[in-house]
Amino acid sequence: MQHLTEYLWFNTKNKREYVNITDEVERIVDKSGITEGMVLVSAMHITAGIYVNDAEDGLIADIDAWLEKLAPFNPNYLHHRTGETNGDAHLKSLLIHHEVIVPVTGGKLDFGPWQQVYYAEFDGQRRKRVIIKVMGE
Repeated sequence: MQHLTEYLWFNTKNKREYVNITDEVERIVDKSGITEGMVLVSAMHITAGIYVNDAEDGLIADIDAWLEKLAPFNPNYLHHRTGETNGDAHLKSLLIHHEVIVPVTGGKLDFGPWQQVYYAEFDGQRRKRVIIKVMGE
C-alpha cells in the first residue's frame, strides 16, 4: 500500500466560513499516484469540521442557519467559565464532524453528483490545519 500525507492551512477572515477544498483534495490525490483506495480529510481542530455536500450558496447559507439554530452562540455555556467564548463552535463541530473518507477510483475522487468537500470553520481568524491522507495502490 502507498500513502501520501499533506496539510492545508487556513486562517479565515470570518469567525464562521465554509471553504470548498475539493480542488486541493483532488490535487493531492493526483500527486499521490494512487488509483484505487481512499482519502481521509480531517480538521485538526476542535472548532472546525469537514463535510461533503453540494456547492450551492443557498444550501451553504441553510447549513449555517441550521447549525446556528442547533448550537447558537450563548454566553452562558459552561465552557466559557474557562475564559473561552467559543462553546458554540465546539458544538457545531460535533454536528458537522471532523472528518470524511472519500473513495478513490481510477485515480479520481469517486463522488456522486454534486458532491464537494468543505472545510467548515466555526471559530476562525486564527491559523488552523487540515490533514489529507491518501491511501491505496
